[in-house]
Amino acid sequence: MLSQRMMWIAWPAFMVAGVLEVLVFAMVDPQDLRWFGHPIELSRQGVYTVAFFVFWGITMVSSGLTTLLAMSPFEVNRCPLPADDRPDGCPKQGPC
Repeated sequence: MLSQRMMWIAWPAFMVAGVLEVLVFAMVDPQDLRWFGHPIELSRQGVYTVAFFVFWGITMVSSGLTTLLAMSPFEVNRCPLPADDRPDGCPKQGPC
């Protein structure tokens, strides 16, 4: 279940990061970018790579928050431990 949720987060974020990469660098030349007034010392390909992973990370956070907010209260509050290993305060719902 966790791996399925991770794919719900990572795959759409990957696709959106690719689209953002195309849209941004269709209008911006990586060699013209500046960081605090100094030119970036990366090659064009390096800038493309770093930007893609930044876009992917930001969109993964967005997808992760959406997945978290879509969870029911039962999923959020249930105890992940088997019934015989639960502490006293752990709810009596089923395991993950």
